[in-house]
Amino acid sequence: MMALRERAIVSLQSVPSLPKHVRIQYDPVRQAFAVLSPEKVFWPNEISLDILRRCDGRSSVGHIIADLASDYDADQEAVAADVIAFLQEWSDKLLVKL
Repeated sequence: MMALRERAIVSLQSVPSLPKHVRIQYDPVRQAFAVLSPEKVFWPNEISLDILRRCDGRSSVGHIIADLASDYDADQEAVAADVIAFLQEWSDKLLVKL
């Protein structure tokens, strides 16, 4: 029986990064960025891509939220809810390390 890994939970202190098996690559045919993992290809929208590009292993989730809120001239609390939900979903799929 396989042991289930403990689910990582996103917090403002989390410092997300992309695992070695996940990379962002431009697809000239579709003229869009793809997120490549061994099993799947994802086609994130512009905001998702913006979040993923900031998952550099140095910036905390709180810092990423503040940056995005500033860049999009948006309310930080609204941005926080979306960013945390997005990162949690991608972490659960093993596409983002926390």
